[in-house]
Amino acid sequence: MKQVNQVGVDVDSEALVCMMKRVGQPLPQATFANTAAGHKKFIRWVTKGARPAQICLEATGIYSLEFALALHEAKNVAVMVVNPRAIKDFGRACMQRAKTDAVDASGILEYLERMPFTAWQPPAPEILELQAINRRIVQLNTELTREKNRRHAVEFAGASANAIGNDIEVNMHHLERRIERMHNSGLNLVRGVPALATKLAHLVSTKGIGEASAMRLLAELLVLPDDLAAPQWVAHAGLDPRPYESGTSVHRPRRISKVGNRHLRAALYMPALVAIQHQPNVKAFYDKLIAAGKKPMQAVVAVMRKLLHAIWGMLKHDQDFDGNKFFNIAAKTA
Repeated sequence: MKQVNQVGVDVDSEALVCMMKRVGQPLPQATFANTAAGHKKFIRWVTKGARPAQICLEATGIYSLEFALALHEAKNVAVMVVNPRAIKDFGRACMQRAKTDAVDASGILEYLERMPFTAWQPPAPEILELQAINRRIVQLNTELTREKNRRHAVEFAGASANAIGNDIEVNMHHLERRIERMHNSGLNLVRGVPALATKLAHLVSTKGIGEASAMRLLAELLVLPDDLAAPQWVAHAGLDPRPYESGTSVHRPRRISKVGNRHLRAALYMPALVAIQHQPNVKAFYDKLIAAGKKPMQAVVAVMRKLLHAIWGMLKHDQDFDGNKFFNIAAKTA
């Protein structure tokens, strides 16, 4: 049986910086372009002599996705895509002090050697497209918010700012039209896939989750492996409580870890706020937490976490939202 080549790859927008061990022996650093042609050269390099290869890289969004997809399709290649925070914490544990591409690639290779190998499974193409559309909508909304802030600022500049104000208004309308077009593209994509349309309908059955929020949540959740449990979704979102204790004297209040998908956390925030206002069971749960001494933001985060559990159940069991499963008011008041 041939020994497996092991490769750690530091990925950026332009280059793949690689450190490999072939038959257990380290090779000099190699660098490839982060392009389709560069990916093919990399695959030929790691599988030279028809030897199988294990590749480890960080999840760096669009910069790593195309590379990971190319590796997944290649023969004799297995790829593991790791949360960048896990690599960072591993480097700290190994007392890694320097920060260069070569050092990062070496650290990723060491992570690959020491940690269990979990093969990456790519999402379906329509899910990747939905995620790209919704993340683009977030970018456009960010630009729209900036323009609104600029408009507010020029209102105090008087007549001298009329030209600027008009230009801002034109750009705001332009951004709003683009957001609407992207939203419609995403909605048409979801409605064109029956399984996605069903999941969307389950999510919007929740007071607080509209079509836009539902598409955004689906785009971030459906890229996850099917066998994850609800607590693993919570951990992936970085909403898991993180204890901070040391000895007998240090017991700081728990905070969420934030070690996870910030896009998913952001997608849950507004639905949680709206549900607190308009969904009786969610409001009762929130009020219970406030009465127990929780601060408002702590209670909102708890609602986000519980709402994510509810979404997991809705998608897992093909059901609409059930407020009594979220928080049974009658049982709590009986």
